[in-house]
Amino acid sequence: MTGFFDLTDITAPDLDRVTAFTIPDRHARGRVARLGPALGEILDAHAYPPAIEQLLAESLTLTALLGATLKDNKGQLTLQAQTTGGIVSLMVCDYQDGALRGYLQYDVDRLSEAPAEPSLYALFGTGHLAITFDLGTSGERYQGVVALDGATIAEAAENYFAQSEQIPTLIRLGTHRDADGALIAGGLFLQHMPEGEEGRERLHTREHHPEWEHVEALGATMGADELADPALTLETIVWRLFNEEREVRVQDGIALSKGCRCDVDYIRQVLAKFPVEERREMAEADGMIHVDCAFCAKKFPVPVESADA
Repeated sequence: MTGFFDLTDITAPDLDRVTAFTIPDRHARGRVARLGPALGEILDAHAYPPAIEQLLAESLTLTALLGATLKDNKGQLTLQAQTTGGIVSLMVCDYQDGALRGYLQYDVDRLSEAPAEPSLYALFGTGHLAITFDLGTSGERYQGVVALDGATIAEAAENYFAQSEQIPTLIRLGTHRDADGALIAGGLFLQHMPEGEEGRERLHTREHHPEWEHVEALGATMGADELADPALTLETIVWRLFNEEREVRVQDGIALSKGCRCDVDYIRQVLAKFPVEERREMAEADGMIHVDCAFCAKKFPVPVESADA
């Protein structure tokens, strides 16, 4: 097999990184990601219970996998679930140039009545998954919305690509707690690269390119224990899956980090867009407008006079 592997180049543990690869002979591309300390920073800001932590961990990993497909480092990928009748009422994750953030809103009482490992339906009830690609340089925006169907958030995302993009896709997500109890999450994203012949639905590529079934079958063998094992480099995972292929091209990895973009200056700019009287009504007795960031759970006090400036 030829390619760009150097399995000794990265020392374990391999965490907070996503890497891309292509398999030219199979008309396929992929991403492998693993989150560790960056995930811990995001989760620790909210003190979520275990079931909610796992859901957000898997969703953030999915966000990293999809966001890493953006070629524009100013672009942003947003994953959002809006639901009714479930434990979770809202979930938002986004990615921009390797920086991740995410949060969700959930019903504490309903969660306490659910099993320790609630189903996706129990968590979301009836809802929709929206995936939005904002291209920063061109200003273009693409969004697809599908029903939150499937047993896992990975299956729901696969349904998105099947229905909205009509591209055969395989997604695997897994989590693991290390000896200190910290959550580690890993994911695999595989996709057929359709030719998109004019006048033909891209799902027909399954019929005309049976090599995708081979790639899909190999990807399906990847388990959560390997995806979330920091002792395995991401390149090793790709090698384990596709070492018999003639050529696999692996790109340099992208570092992942917690990336909440809120700060006092940004908040001041947002507040300045409101009329003066409305801003003064927002202020509390201490003369400050207190703004909460849902992503990082921090409070930002802004003086009314500063916001008026």
